Amino acid sequence: MARRYLGLAALVVAAASVATLAVADEAERKGVAAPPGHVFKTIISGYEFRSKETRALQDDDLENPGFLAVERAADAWKKAEGSEGKSCMSCHGEAETSMKGVGAAMPKWDDKLKKPVNLEQRINICRSEHMKAEPWKFKSRELTDMTTFVRYQSHGMPVAVKTDGPMSPWFERGKQIYYTRYGQLDLACESCHERNNGKFMRADFLSQGQTNGFPTYRLRDQRLVPLHERFEGCMFDVRAEPFKPLSDEFLALELYVAWRGIGLPVETPSVRN
Repeated sequence: MARRYLGLAALVVAAASVATLAVADEAERKGVAAPPGHVFKTIISGYEFRSKETRALQDDDLENPGFLAVERAADAWKKAEGSEGKSCMSCHGEAETSMKGVGAAMPKWDDKLKKPVNLEQRINICRSEHMKAEPWKFKSRELTDMTTFVRYQSHGMPVAVKTDGPMSPWFERGKQIYYTRYGQLDLACESCHERNNGKFMRADFLSQGQTNGFPTYRLRDQRLVPLHERFEGCMFDVRAEPFKPLSDEFLALELYVAWRGIGLPVETPSVRN
């Protein structure tokens, strides 16, 4: 009986410690003021929900494992491919100049396709139409590397997607998906990232689900993970049939979630658990 009470006391102390940690961390978290009509008063990056050790790993360019992709893609940027004999540099010049701000504003409307395109799609459009090279497959190292490299050129710049004009119906579609419950667990994106962000679950803190750091290096996977793969993973976690990567559904969701993080600095390549 004494052991039982001791065990119960230990659980109470542990729970209190977690609650105290959650309160302390919440007080320390920094963010940006949300614009009028936003769902949050303060928009907070997932960086603020991570441990000091993980944040330190992200902040050190020499230690951050995501920078290996940036280095590989910097070489690929200059490499001629396809029947046109062109490289990315042939048209765009130095990425540090020409790509600055590009990643912060994606997804973006494409007049020719009459729909938004994200960074992965834009890269493959350049390859297939201008370089006459084979498009890279989603989740391939080449495409994830180049997406990381291009978005890195906007590092520190605020997320600035446009949601008006022809983007408006896509924004509303993404919003609808965000608040729709899916799967056997009957959960929506909102269930975790809006109603319960900051709470401790499965040995980690739930964040606001911001996308300003993608592609992100996940310590669990030991590799860079593109955004639509993370969307897939969330849907698998709630026991739902996920939409396909680069589908219109995930593209609309990407646009809406980017808006939820408007004003946050681009952190690519970020590091997460």
